[in-house]
Amino acid sequence: MAALCFAPQMSLAASLSTPAGDVILEVSGQVTNANVEGKAEFDLAMLDALPQRETVTATPWHEGEHSFSGPTIASILEAAGATGADLRIAALNDYATDMPMDDARTIPVILATRIDGKEISIRDKGPLFVIYPFDEQPELFNEVYFNRSVWQVKSIEVGG
Repeated sequence: MAALCFAPQMSLAASLSTPAGDVILEVSGQVTNANVEGKAEFDLAMLDALPQRETVTATPWHEGEHSFSGPTIASILEAAGATGADLRIAALNDYATDMPMDDARTIPVILATRIDGKEISIRDKGPLFVIYPFDEQPELFNEVYFNRSVWQVKSIEVGG
């Protein structure tokens, strides 16, 4: 029974399909499960097929609480076969910051594809937005984690 529960995740890690839609995320660097020229590229449907999480939280960038949903960064890294210790997350405007791999492994950080159930537009900080569970873990509500909460994410480089 346990093998059946983990079968979808194992098959995902074993073979990453090629994006059929527009690529909205590129994972490069230390990845062992590339699908395009040594990188793992994802379209929205591929991200939606990964394990999803919802975080209802206030952020410094929005009025009140909102529901953010999308795949966990851990599930994206697992699908890409990431083996590094550090992540370099870059935005469409070329802003980039570093996130320790331990954040993805120990905190349920999501790469939000939706806010309040709707896809996030570029104008509203999308299509992808790093969201920490600030309300569940109030100790994360500080500048260190705000700086790691990249919006308009376009890529993750795995290093270290």
